[in-house]
Amino acid sequence: MSKSMLEYSKTVLKKVSFDTLLFCKELKKAIMTLLPEEVEELKVWLESYITDKPELQQSLVYLKA
Repeated sequence: MSKSMLEYSKTVLKKVSFDTLLFCKELKKAIMTLLPEEVEELKVWLESYITDKPELQQSLVYLKA
């Protein structure tokens, strides 16, 4: 189930990426829900996902904390 939760989180983040505030809110929820190793996987995915989306760069702040 946990793997599907990671995939679900990625899907949600992709769908809300049009809105920076909503994206950050969903990212915070995902970080609180996922296991630590899943958060690391999410971080790797996120860094590649936002390379062409400069408006979402600020969301990386939540992964540093």
